[in-house]
Amino acid sequence: MKTVKKVSIACIAALSFASCSNNDNEVELDLATKILFTSNNEDGNVNTFNVGDINSVTRATLNTSVTAADGIYYDSDDDLVVQASRSTFGLEGYTGISLDAPLVSVNVTASVVGTTDMSSPREVAVSNDFYVVADNADVDGNADTPDGRLFVYVKEGNRFNLRNTITTNIKLWGIIFVGNDLYAVADATNKLAVYNNFLSNTSTTTLEASKTIVAEGIVRTHGLTYDAMTDTMILTDIGAASNGQDDGGFHVISNFSSKFRNTANGATLAVSEQTRVSGSNTMMGNPVDVAFDGETGTVFIAEAGNNGGRILAFNNINSGGNLTPVYNASLAKASAVYLHKE
Repeated sequence: MKTVKKVSIACIAALSFASCSNNDNEVELDLATKILFTSNNEDGNVNTFNVGDINSVTRATLNTSVTAADGIYYDSDDDLVVQASRSTFGLEGYTGISLDAPLVSVNVTASVVGTTDMSSPREVAVSNDFYVVADNADVDGNADTPDGRLFVYVKEGNRFNLRNTITTNIKLWGIIFVGNDLYAVADATNKLAVYNNFLSNTSTTTLEASKTIVAEGIVRTHGLTYDAMTDTMILTDIGAASNGQDDGGFHVISNFSSKFRNTANGATLAVSEQTRVSGSNTMMGNPVDVAFDGETGTVFIAEAGNNGGRILAFNNINSGGNLTPVYNASLAKASAVYLHKE
């Protein structure tokens, strides 16, 4: 959801887009706040990027005590940043992160915590006070059988309380809520799964996906994001695990709802129904997560491999191809991105 903050400014003759009258000496200027929150597996700090103007991005760091982290989320109602710690194996929330003023680099301490139940936490998906974390650790000890776990936490006060755990028959990485349904990539494949009315599963159990489709043209998907305003789903492709430098990309699926609905369970969504961005100019070798600003058509990528790790941004994506990023910043072992807009 996007809201726009408005500020009043005194009428200045030099502003060619506004004029003054005797009865009205103020105009309103719309300022859109767009902050990209990121996590990484190098030092566990939260790096923020003010991307309201992609040509003038500012950066700040929230220094944490964890040493590695993955999925990340920002709750503007509580001024709360949450990430999945891969050093403590639990969710950690940092309060007092207000966007009313420009973010500055600061040391933060987790004030919303919970039990440390996980083994290999990855992406975080949020629906109201429910925080779901995908864990890609092998559940049954057999590497030949794909599986994973979804840890369902409820934020209650300053605690993340574990409600239940769902074991899946796919390996997990990226997850996202679209309404009441939870979409998940099947790691090590080119498949996308959905669990309909996911939170209605209140007990600890094993659950099969409601539907799974194949995204033709992807080697191995990791990250995903969905934009309701444009009905766009984006999946990343990390390519071969052995190449972390230049064989990655992402696929844009426009009119996603109808395309997913019209693709039968187990069937393939043709690559001709998708738009692929990849190639040496993209600097993508291991794009592990993605965020999308549907308003501007800008894709943000957490790139874990190329040059040690980067945050990348792309626009003019409609034709796909070997695009050059419009923004490129080093971030060692970048692992997750979340775009907050006001």
